Amino acid sequence: MIPPDEPGAAAARLTGAAVQRVRPLSGDLAEVVLDGGRAVMVKRGDPRAVRAEAAGLRWLADARTVRVPAVRGAGGRWLVTDRVPTGPPSPEAAFRFGRDLAALHRTGAPAFGAPPPDGPREAFVGLAPMRNVPGDDWPAWYAEHRVLPYLRTAFDQGTVRPGGAAVVERVCERLPDLAGPAEPPARLHGDLWNGNVLWGADGHARLIDPAAHGGHRETDLAMLDLFGCPHLDRVLDGYQAAAPLAAGRKDRVGLHQLFPLLVHAVLFGRTYAEQAVAVAARL
Repeated sequence: MIPPDEPGAAAARLTGAAVQRVRPLSGDLAEVVLDGGRAVMVKRGDPRAVRAEAAGLRWLADARTVRVPAVRGAGGRWLVTDRVPTGPPSPEAAFRFGRDLAALHRTGAPAFGAPPPDGPREAFVGLAPMRNVPGDDWPAWYAEHRVLPYLRTAFDQGTVRPGGAAVVERVCERLPDLAGPAEPPARLHGDLWNGNVLWGADGHARLIDPAAHGGHRETDLAMLDLFGCPHLDRVLDGYQAAAPLAAGRKDRVGLHQLFPLLVHAVLFGRTYAEQAVAVAARL
């Protein structure tokens, strides 16, 4: 008999299907094969994070643009999604991904900071808390709800020193001048580093582990650039072909990277804090 707090039991309970086998992948993730041969991923986490991730995946899926694994069940500490058979990334798949990402962003959001329908206001980006507070003005919203909260936490931890904090604060004061042309809220993945892009064996990329919310579309692209993405030039080609970006985007990449860098400073320490301050100093 499967213990009740194990991935197999969670998969059976949330999908209503019997379990054939379980393959643990890490402390919080397992692959489970259900009766009929369907393979699913079973993930354990904070109940608030599970709710936010499930809502985010459904919101991205509703756009019918970039593909995401289907949510097969979510409840309590457990999330069950389809397993994605993966293959090597290719220039063709990268171009297609860029085009589809542009289409996802174009589907929009009610406001900057708007959570997915049924998604919680108190969400997560990775392991860090993230508040989804709606706003109409991107520079003011980005400073107040994406940069400064993590700067304060990193400062309180001693990860960012006073001089570095002052540099980042000056960037926030200058955000209206640095932000570029105004754009409507985009439907963002929100945590789009390369590890959250699965290159499907069918030639289509899938997005996993979203921190979905309404935001500026350049933020997703800047995160891909920050942590590396195979064939990024082709991703950007596909994006530009579908939805051209405003002039000067390259000058704004660092601005959009402040948010993930400061999140990483909070979670992982001084190296990311130093990188964030260096980016802010260049800005």
